[in-house]
Amino acid sequence: MAPTAIERDESERFDRSIFAAMAELGLTGAPLPESVGGAGFSYLGWSLVMEELGAADMATAVTLSVHILSQFPVVTWGTPEQHERWLGPMVAGSALGAFALTEPQAGSDAAAIRTRAERVGGADAPEGYRLTGTKIWITNAPDADRYLVFAVIDPTLGANGIGAFLVEKGMAGFTFGAHEKKMGIRACPAAELVFENCFVPVANRLGAEGDGYRIALSALAEGRISIAAACVGLARSALDQAAVYLQQRKAFGDVLADQQGLRFLVAELARDVEAARALTRQAAAMKDRGEQIGVASSLAKWTASDSAMRVATEAVQLFGASGYSRETGIERLMRDAKGAQIYEGTNQIHRLIVAADVLG
Repeated sequence: MAPTAIERDESERFDRSIFAAMAELGLTGAPLPESVGGAGFSYLGWSLVMEELGAADMATAVTLSVHILSQFPVVTWGTPEQHERWLGPMVAGSALGAFALTEPQAGSDAAAIRTRAERVGGADAPEGYRLTGTKIWITNAPDADRYLVFAVIDPTLGANGIGAFLVEKGMAGFTFGAHEKKMGIRACPAAELVFENCFVPVANRLGAEGDGYRIALSALAEGRISIAAACVGLARSALDQAAVYLQQRKAFGDVLADQQGLRFLVAELARDVEAARALTRQAAAMKDRGEQIGVASSLAKWTASDSAMRVATEAVQLFGASGYSRETGIERLMRDAKGAQIYEGTNQIHRLIVAADVLG
């Protein structure tokens, strides 16, 4: 991953061969239970994987995180038939997954989605749903093969009227719109999904008709821990590279590492990395123990992404003009870190989640 990270970022190129290589290592189903073909990693173990991927290339880490995120709900809510038919190729890495929730008017407010799923069929016609609407900012699209899509079945029921559907690339009425031109994680694709009377058989509905909102929320906490771990890796990489540079670069006869002001700054950045790592691993360990992780995952993601942004930004400053150059890859870390403060719930939303826990 690392040797081609700068080039892939520059060309905004998704390299499917890297995903295939991760599949060969068993990473495309690592934290999933062995009962569905996964490797059965603890979530703490999975956080170690994501930290290392984030240290090498945040874009690839996000691709894998979302691939795993789109499988967790199927493990929990899916039927044995769906486990075999849907998860098998995804766990093996022959099919890439995506999580399709966000819409133009529904980001943090997931209950506000408008994509419709109209129940059709019966008698002599096959039973299923007609999906109509648009999703945006869908990570891994258009390269993903399998999409977990959330749509409104009964708009009069609010959040209780949402369903979850397993949609395959190539289904009639399912196409792709604009490809996002992002500031960072540019080697991880994201695109618009367009549904125009896309027929989805009833066998592809996940859970009951009104379970969609609960299914969506059930997966987000795990995804936030995964992204937090990748942010720790990014921050660690920025700090490590800055430390090496400070020990090599000379100014006024001495290496920069001898300047007390810079030494204090490096110490603060090291503190930020370790604090983010501690919160992330604590949240992962809580999931392994079967505890509620909503608040812990918010604290981890919020802290780790803010730490990644601070450490990467300071690394650019410490490198000076070299850090500002796209050739060194340091500015890429800063651009990648910025996105992590926004996706998987903005850090403002995580403040609300933590405040609600403390204050009620």
